[in-house]
Amino acid sequence: MATIQSSTTNTSFSKYLQSLSQTPHRLKRRMLATWTPDQELNQVRLRSGADMKRKLKWHDLIALGVGGMLGVGVFVTTGSVAHEDSGPAIPVAGGAFSYLRVTFGEFVGYFAGANILLEYVLSNAAVARSFTDYLCHALGENDSDSWRVEVDGLVKGYDKLDFTAVVLILLLTLCLCHSTKESSMLNLIMTVFHVIFFGFIIIAGFCNGSAKNLVKPGGLAPFGVNGVVYGAAKVYFSYIGYDSVSTMAEEIQNPSRSLPVGIVGSVLIVCVLYCLMALSLCLVVPYNMIPKMHPFPLFSKRLGGTGQAMWLGAGASLGIVASLLVAMLGQARYLCVFGRARLVPSWLAKVHPSTGTPLNATLFLEFALWACLITTLCVIRCTHSTYEAEEIEVGADEIQHPPVQQQSKLEIQVL
Repeated sequence: MATIQSSTTNTSFSKYLQSLSQTPHRLKRRMLATWTPDQELNQVRLRSGADMKRKLKWHDLIALGVGGMLGVGVFVTTGSVAHEDSGPAIPVAGGAFSYLRVTFGEFVGYFAGANILLEYVLSNAAVARSFTDYLCHALGENDSDSWRVEVDGLVKGYDKLDFTAVVLILLLTLCLCHSTKESSMLNLIMTVFHVIFFGFIIIAGFCNGSAKNLVKPGGLAPFGVNGVVYGAAKVYFSYIGYDSVSTMAEEIQNPSRSLPVGIVGSVLIVCVLYCLMALSLCLVVPYNMIPKMHPFPLFSKRLGGTGQAMWLGAGASLGIVASLLVAMLGQARYLCVFGRARLVPSWLAKVHPSTGTPLNATLFLEFALWACLITTLCVIRCTHSTYEAEEIEVGADEIQHPPVQQQSKLEIQVL
């Protein structure tokens, strides 16, 4: 029996070495390999097992695009830009990755898709952290750091853990795992209220602002052309979200018609709202007085005091939740298509038969990353505690046995 197991192990190991030796050839073959739209629609999509349920319509896509862009742009990047710089051919999930993979091959598609996925993860972290700030304003709390936990073992500036943001991400993950249609309906409700809320802010800004604030203190466009260009580069971050619409292709009832309407419609609506919101902000608050991080609480205080700031915080929190929901929806679809292409473990490509959602990819992105973060923090904390204990032991030893002061060679020569 032992001999049979030993021979089986040797055979498996030799096959592994043989497969490993073929890696350069396989890598070269897959780098420039392209897939036809027919293969992408049929052969590759079957690797997910069950199909995603087609329940979304064009108005759902517009709401997803608007909800995904509004919360980030106005409430996170407007203050920084105004203060410092400017005063469907392949109806499958995967967005830009699927298009590039069919056109230029897997190598180009992988790098583009990996960067987009990284962009989603990082922007989600920033947006979720901003949610805590605006929620504090909604509840009348000025110091949002009081809601965060400070950890001594971390680097200063990165030592405050935001558990409110963690809880929000966990709740949205459970919602996304349940159903895409219900998640879209939740986003639609929040987006409608958010747009109405924006309308009140724009009207209040135009009615109570002054055109003098647009030209004082440094005149119109005080930072010149360079400021406008740098500001435009920063504002591009605000339009993250419209591409999430393309990742919903497999869940749209009529993708050839609904996708263009959803993408173009959401971008146009958000562009108009961004311009009006930024203009109303500069009408009420001079650009040099606009806070870089959270500009609209000062805007509301100038209009109506603390009560207005609380209402603004509530509306901003609602918009940030909608934006985060759409971003998390899109990033799971990207990872699912990565799994279909077998660029990551194929387990991540599985679609749950009852919910019609990429359940494994959604859970991995939200729960596994937090598990890695918690493990890292535990290791850092244990290392820091060990270092502190060693310092205490060294200090106690020096007290009991003080070091003998020795004269240097120079002192001996002088004596």
